[in-house]
Amino acid sequence: MRITGAKTISDAELRATRLINKLELRQTHPIIFEFCKAELLADKYFHTDFEAGKSIAEIIRQRTGLTENGGELVEKAFSLKNPMIKINDLANETKESEHKGFANLIKGVFEMFRNTTTPVPKVNWDINEADALDILSTISLIHRRLDINIKLSTMSPS
Repeated sequence: MRITGAKTISDAELRATRLINKLELRQTHPIIFEFCKAELLADKYFHTDFEAGKSIAEIIRQRTGLTENGGELVEKAFSLKNPMIKINDLANETKESEHKGFANLIKGVFEMFRNTTTPVPKVNWDINEADALDILSTISLIHRRLDINIKLSTMSPS
């Protein structure tokens, strides 16, 4: 289902408010609102998802000091041999698999929702409200898991 553009300012405001309300009901991570406030208020699904995708790389760079982008950034930050970010203690094969899966999820988001939108004009990238909400929810989940890492890394050993 493709959503048609708003024809009046009132229509646009109602759509933007509806999208923001739905994100709040999903308990979307606050960083989504921080990185995408202008896009959410303008009710631009394409740009909202694009900016949200960039927020992941920015947080990883802030946390690690790395300057890379995309898959290379994720590979270095989440390396099993020398991880700069860990989502768990990597104490067993299951936890290592979870860690690798999380890194792959981030790379997948970059490849599907961020990198693919870069060279494509927004008129050629069809996105509706439901897809935008799902993409933003996935990015929100990634940010919550990155927050867990912050809590793990700041805890002193017992």
